[in-house]
Amino acid sequence: MITLKEALKLSKEELSSLKEELKAKIAANPELNAYIDVLNVGEGIPIAIKDNIQVTGWSVTSGSNILKGYIAPYNATVIEKLLSANMSPFGRTNMDEFAMGSTTESSCYGKTLNPLNHNCVPGGSSGGSAAAVAAGLAVAALGSDTGGSIRQPAAFCGIVGMKPTYGRVSRYGLGAYASSLDQIGPMTQNVEDAAILYDIIQGHDLKDSTSSERNDGTVSDKLDANVKLTIAIIPDYVKDASEDVRKAYAKAIDVLKSAGHTIVEKSLMDPKYDISAYYITATAEATTNLARYDGIRYGNRVEGENLKDTFLQTRSRGFGAEVQRRIMLGNFVLSSGYYDAYYVKAQKVRSLIQEEYNKIFEEVDLILTPVAPRTAYEFGALSDPLEMYLSDIYTISVNLAGLPAISIPVDTATNGMPVGLQLIAAPYAEQTLFNGALSLETQLKGQLS
Repeated sequence: MITLKEALKLSKEELSSLKEELKAKIAANPELNAYIDVLNVGEGIPIAIKDNIQVTGWSVTSGSNILKGYIAPYNATVIEKLLSANMSPFGRTNMDEFAMGSTTESSCYGKTLNPLNHNCVPGGSSGGSAAAVAAGLAVAALGSDTGGSIRQPAAFCGIVGMKPTYGRVSRYGLGAYASSLDQIGPMTQNVEDAAILYDIIQGHDLKDSTSSERNDGTVSDKLDANVKLTIAIIPDYVKDASEDVRKAYAKAIDVLKSAGHTIVEKSLMDPKYDISAYYITATAEATTNLARYDGIRYGNRVEGENLKDTFLQTRSRGFGAEVQRRIMLGNFVLSSGYYDAYYVKAQKVRSLIQEEYNKIFEEVDLILTPVAPRTAYEFGALSDPLEMYLSDIYTISVNLAGLPAISIPVDTATNGMPVGLQLIAAPYAEQTLFNGALSLETQLKGQLS
């Protein structure tokens, strides 16, 4: 598939031909279920859009039955920015319902398959976007990342996925899961494409109260793979990872050393605390955000015997099992008897996580960690929800701390599936993040050539 950088040089006629070619390829690969539907806005470069980002006139459902039939009345800010940069929203990609999941199995439209092995999950919740790019069915895509939902599917599908600093990209028009954690980001074929797409969607937005007013300019025009950086590794983090992930980690360290970067060892608190703080915070916010979907204010209504029964029937039939599970957990941790015991403690742990990262970034430029404990697993392998939650162990602290991070394919496992690792940077250090990622990508390509 043509890269985003190459697509920038195409004429209007060539872009029209590209879109027809994409439509044909998508129609020829229905089994992947990467796209929910294929619509186009504008005459620019086609960019696939996750099904929780508002596009005027599109049915935007966040992968949920409760929103089927809803037509978006406005564009998300990122969509307006795409259109202003001669890029076209092109197709809705499948996702876990309301972005709650790590496999894209909880979608009301059915599961998405990993294009590299149809028996394996593509990751989630942005699995449709990852699968579309990996299968050559998209030039690039937008996803959203609440606890790794861009980086993990990118790693599972062998593409690049980037989560910006919290507040860098407007959340206006993004279907909210956990408002203090969500960020929209690019999913692309390479690091430079990710930088180009990031430049287009980032920036302050008056419509988003959490949007940062800081302006550091663009990064794609200043990319430099030759900048020498100090990069921290976390040996304790990989002790429970699979042999394939540990091998890829060692390989990346050697590659970075050979590129002239300084490698230092650091430690972070046991990630089990990240898991606890994240799922308490995320489910509490999800409970609040999803309260509006009651069949009265929003959502498809199921008529009951009375108002209470209407609420019950609407939410029971409209929400899937995973969403219901997280709503119940969120209500529990916010209840009067447990608020201090769970939610307040989770916020204290979140502050400790932020402080720990800040301390490390006083001495280093980047941190290298795994994205997931292992490569993409087969469907049904994580039947226990708790096992699925634990699969996010390496990604969620980044969201809790509001940091930028990028997932890059580094190696191929013994089972033939890609292994992705992530680089993490200090808040607003996207330029450093992309420079380090480009250096790693360039060195890895050099080894193959």
